[in-house]
Amino acid sequence: MRILLDECIDRRFSIELRGHEVKTVPQMGWAGIKNGTLMELAEESFDVFVTVDRNLSFQQNIPSYDLAVVVLRAVSNRYKDLAPFGPKVLNKLPSLEIGSTVFVDRDR
Repeated sequence: MRILLDECIDRRFSIELRGHEVKTVPQMGWAGIKNGTLMELAEESFDVFVTVDRNLSFQQNIPSYDLAVVVLRAVSNRYKDLAPFGPKVLNKLPSLEIGSTVFVDRDR
């Protein structure tokens, strides 16, 4: 699966998603691009967009994009706070549907 990590996510989180092709927004040269345009770019090359931006699903019409969005409900975007989400994201990947938004909590 091709996964794009939002620029607010520590790039080291890609380690937690072993077995998948993972890129970051800065690696793609898309740093600073607003969410609507970013989502349009992402849907061309990725299956999943991972972010900690809890407002994304309210600001964008996610079902209109050809990718799934995973929102991590972490206390911060530091790697130590994101790392525990890796197994949870890996568990959710097989059941993600295009155009869906899935919220992942640390405790669930």
